[in-house]
Amino acid sequence: MDRTRRAAPVRSRLRGGVLPASIIGALLAGTAAAAPGSHEELVIHAGAVIAIPGERTLGPTTIVVRDRRIAEIRAGYVDFPAVPTMDLKDRTVLPGLIDTHVHFSFAPETKLWSAAIDTPEDVALFAFSNAKKTLEAGFTTVRDVGSDGYSIHALRDAVNDGTVVGPRIFLSGTSLSIVGGHGDMSGLNRKTTEALFPYDYTGACTGAVECALRVREAAKYGADLIKITSTGGIMSQQARGLGQHLSDEELVSIVTTAHGLGLKVAAHAHGGAGVAASVRAGVDSIEHGTWLDAETAQAMAKRGTWLVPTLGLLDARKEADASPAVQAKMAEARRVAGQNIRLAVQHKVNIAFGTDAGVSPHGQNARQFRLMVEHGPMTPMAALRSATVDAATLLDQSESLGTIEVGKFADIVAVAGDPARDITVMEKVATVIKDGRIIIHDRR
Repeated sequence: MDRTRRAAPVRSRLRGGVLPASIIGALLAGTAAAAPGSHEELVIHAGAVIAIPGERTLGPTTIVVRDRRIAEIRAGYVDFPAVPTMDLKDRTVLPGLIDTHVHFSFAPETKLWSAAIDTPEDVALFAFSNAKKTLEAGFTTVRDVGSDGYSIHALRDAVNDGTVVGPRIFLSGTSLSIVGGHGDMSGLNRKTTEALFPYDYTGACTGAVECALRVREAAKYGADLIKITSTGGIMSQQARGLGQHLSDEELVSIVTTAHGLGLKVAAHAHGGAGVAASVRAGVDSIEHGTWLDAETAQAMAKRGTWLVPTLGLLDARKEADASPAVQAKMAEARRVAGQNIRLAVQHKVNIAFGTDAGVSPHGQNARQFRLMVEHGPMTPMAALRSATVDAATLLDQSESLGTIEVGKFADIVAVAGDPARDITVMEKVATVIKDGRIIIHDRR
């Protein structure tokens, strides 16, 4: 037995090397600590509650959690004898946060050649560690819009059935792209690429018929939504720019097929022409929208198309760590960072919070709040709303997520300070509760 090879999982995905057995053990031990039924009832005494971001902040409040959901909300501090009580009288309490654009199967340090070494089991453990960081940062729900293989499906299902503890995951699986486009691996020699990334594995498609087939395959194997790459990508190893990739005919085919199956379509789109084509085709959300223009922003507002204005690149790897082709695209994108948010705010486009974690570090998702405020400019409360009320609407989960209201899932975070005055306090979440279960609680 080659013990050296078998003892080196996910080494290509982690800075500094191997994921130690001690860390894996700690992660798995953490799942047992919050097993289903471990917190059937809980009382929270909160100093202030932003129950519905964008509306009036509540003063001292008692929140009662039963069977994973919020059962009662009362003014003042009400005692419930014999029920565990959490003292958050010196904290501001908010709904659990939602990041609608993450990639759990990779991180800024992931190498191009990692698929030559990592097994699906390695990827699953790596994705689990990233999910744990994200949950502990206060993000109780995410939308994973492109992760390797079906490891992310296994993680989603394990979270849903209580096998492991992680954020609630809505996933697209592999992105759909043109052959050789963003999402279809390149940068390796032909034999290696064909061996590691066969044509059908990558989600690449050509023509309306084949693109419709890829949508149906994704639905067949459990996707919650469809992710497409309408334009070139910043991190793909090509110098062919960020213009439109999928044709108008292919875009319409994908959208029509997905909507017929009850699935929304999220479109990665940077260049202006590709953004506009995606909006015309009827996609549900534009991811990135880096070169959004006023005319397309107006069309998005009229159609109800969402913008997920990821700013993760501003917190991501340095240009020196990338290839020359990627360096050039990163520099272009950084020059116009925030333009998309400014136009969206001006033209009243729906905005949902999404970081592109995976390109940026996992667990630091909340740093985007300050970027949205600085570059938007968005108000702190509007930024918070994009990660709660509005993100839940994009996910069609408003009945269960996004606010602290009776009947909704008890997804709750607490911070020291008032995020309406200083949005940076969201970067140090003191308490995280998901489904009524305590994930972290810093009593200091």
